[in-house]
Amino acid sequence: MNVLKRCIYGFSILSLALISVQCKGNQKEEKQENTTQKMDSVSIEKKEYGTTPAGQKVDVYTLKNQKGMEVNIMTYGGIITSLKVPNKAGVSEEVAIGFNNLEQYTKPNPYFGALIGRFGNRIANGKFTLDGKEYQLAINNRPNALHGGPEGFHRRIWTAEEAKGGDVASLKLKYVSKDMEEGYPGNLTVFVTYTLKNDNSLDVLYEATTDKKTIVNLTQHCYFNLSSDFTKPILNHEITIDADKLVPVAATLIPTGELKDVTNTPFDFRKPKLVGKEIEAKDEQLKNGLGYDHCWVLNNQDKGERFAASAYDATSGRLMEVYTDQPGIQFYSGNFLDGTLPMRNGGTYARRTGFCLETQHYPDSPNKKDFPTTVLSPEENYKTKTTFKFSVK
Repeated sequence: MNVLKRCIYGFSILSLALISVQCKGNQKEEKQENTTQKMDSVSIEKKEYGTTPAGQKVDVYTLKNQKGMEVNIMTYGGIITSLKVPNKAGVSEEVAIGFNNLEQYTKPNPYFGALIGRFGNRIANGKFTLDGKEYQLAINNRPNALHGGPEGFHRRIWTAEEAKGGDVASLKLKYVSKDMEEGYPGNLTVFVTYTLKNDNSLDVLYEATTDKKTIVNLTQHCYFNLSSDFTKPILNHEITIDADKLVPVAATLIPTGELKDVTNTPFDFRKPKLVGKEIEAKDEQLKNGLGYDHCWVLNNQDKGERFAASAYDATSGRLMEVYTDQPGIQFYSGNFLDGTLPMRNGGTYARRTGFCLETQHYPDSPNKKDFPTTVLSPEENYKTKTTFKFSVK
């Protein structure tokens, strides 16, 4: 009888021990599962996208978070081919102009979604002087050089490195621009890192170094339509730009050299204003740009990254805020879209069906001594950051 009792007692102790181990194992598995879920809050996936006419392989990366935001970026031109964010009903929809295939991107187009370099915006007559030497660039926007030239960064293959962890996923792109490529001096090594966060923000970090003095002005040329209806113009979007002054331009869209107060002009967006409210006003600057195609002098330039601009579409409820450490922002109202380029689901992109907010230095800065410098020397590191943050209201 005593032997039987001891056996039962021993079996009970063994059972409790096994239950304890199992519970601890379950707790450990649950902890690992929770950790995995946290790490996967933002994902990144790579796929083949196509091959260029020159036979170069192109990949596309999809960055996606748990809040309904998704961005596709390809290695050709570092182009944002798709950007989806939720509306006020929680439905994620496309808000960036783009094409369905690589072939269309390799044909002439107005820089849809592209990385721009070496120099974003225009340089007068395609010429600038550095240390007494004049450099001649390709003329691709007569009579000026525009956005780095016809074979600028928007038409180059970038190498890619992906990373993720916690609430972020990043795609780091690299391109080495050779000395005198498109007429620019110096071997320029460029990194652009796109980082998607779980708060529906997209960071764009630009970095560059050179082995010879050169000029650099990098930007991102995404066209937005927050309504997600690309058959409709963006005239009902409400724009805010934190800028007291504008960089006025001549008929060739080259800055005159002055900085003009926006007070009592169609260019005053310090308070939210519909794009269409004054875009057809009788104004020399609007005439020169066929609408808005100008660089604003952002306030608080000594504050680093700060609020620069926003866009709001009341129908969808989508709000996009732009933060940057750059001195200027180019607001372009899509005036040159002409109905010749295909939309993703049929039809064509008509005039003013998309807008751009391009953070940058002022146009033609290399030829304007009073503008903030765009010169980069070998001992310097070029580094600038812009954030696009999406929400609803």
